[in-house]
Amino acid sequence: MPQPVLALGCAAVTGAGCVWYLPALADLRAGAADRPLSRRAAALACLTGWATLGAVAVVLTVATAWWMPGAVAAVGGTAAAVLRIRAAVRRAGEQREAARQWAQLPHAPLPAGARRPHGVAVTAAVVPVMVAVLVLTLAGRGLPAG
Repeated sequence: MPQPVLALGCAAVTGAGCVWYLPALADLRAGAADRPLSRRAAALACLTGWATLGAVAVVLTVATAWWMPGAVAAVGGTAAAVLRIRAAVRRAGEQREAARQWAQLPHAPLPAGARRPHGVAVTAAVVPVMVAVLVLTLAGRGLPAG
């Protein structure tokens, strides 16, 4: 397969990947106070991976030798994998720290007559609305289209 065809395919896939790299870019732009470090590291790994694919598309259009896009893919893929592994390790540490902090909180017992809610109020509010929507939908089928 000719290199320009592969370059076009890489560019199309990179463009379609915006559903992953645009949220990752937003995570990086949000700042350290707004996102955990593990999420920012994972976003950096995501952007590195997608930028690698875009760079491979550019190198495929410019270079004539096949080893050049392969080298770009190898270096970028390795960098993205290392960043993603570091993000996973950092996330595990953050989860351990959060579990430790939650375990230190004092647990006050509930009063003798109190019960924990089990979604009864939500069910009591949602079921009548669902029934009303069903009735209106079925009633609307009998109306002539106007």
